[in-house]
Amino acid sequence: MRAADESITPPPFPRNLPWCNVAMLKMHEQRGKVVLVEFWDFCRVNNLRTLPYLKVWHERYAEAGLRIIGVHTGGFPPAREDDNVRRAVERLEIPWPVLIDTNLDVWDLYGNEGWPARYLWTPEHKLFSMHYGEGAYAETEREIQELLGIERDVVEPLRPEDAEDALIAPQTADQPGAYSGPYEAGGVWAVVDGVGAIRVNGEVFDIFEPGAIEVVHHERHTRGELQFEVTEGVVVHATCFTPGLVA
Repeated sequence: MRAADESITPPPFPRNLPWCNVAMLKMHEQRGKVVLVEFWDFCRVNNLRTLPYLKVWHERYAEAGLRIIGVHTGGFPPAREDDNVRRAVERLEIPWPVLIDTNLDVWDLYGNEGWPARYLWTPEHKLFSMHYGEGAYAETEREIQELLGIERDVVEPLRPEDAEDALIAPQTADQPGAYSGPYEAGGVWAVVDGVGAIRVNGEVFDIFEPGAIEVVHHERHTRGELQFEVTEGVVVHATCFTPGLVA
């Protein structure tokens, strides 16, 4: 969504917050670059589904002047521990700077409202566009190209439901804890912590670290029934559902 007010400038990053991949980054030193600020949480499914697009944009446009800056603001308990965030950044092979915003300092400065959220800033540090949630990948890439003065085909949708003309059905709302019962979705994920295992519809998933894992995948929007079991040593914070194409 294009910014309604072209005079909005980015707030500075607080000096006392920890970073991953850099010692510290100052926003005013990024003038002259197109800056994409992405709010995320490594335990949130929609952030993990957005991440591959950010990686492609970084590979395609970093040398041309795009700077991606991740702001990690944890919503689930394991995502509020700095060491877990650092390990997740390494495990997910995120190459750009990530600011750890556990106490919502940057979140509040931006007046942010959810995950994922991306804010695209011009080289003159004026807000160009913003987007909440998944989707609008082709739109965002075209905006990046416009600001960089580049014209090329945008990346093909990485999932069928990401296409701009995709017809998707509403999925079951996310449920707290390990949910058993009926659902409708294209996929099912579990937000987990601890060491042990979970069993979903008879399939066992070993758990070694906090995060979100996909436990059921359908080619299209599907009605199903979940049977969820959790062993000792594992906490399931939420069962999450992702969209699928209408059959």
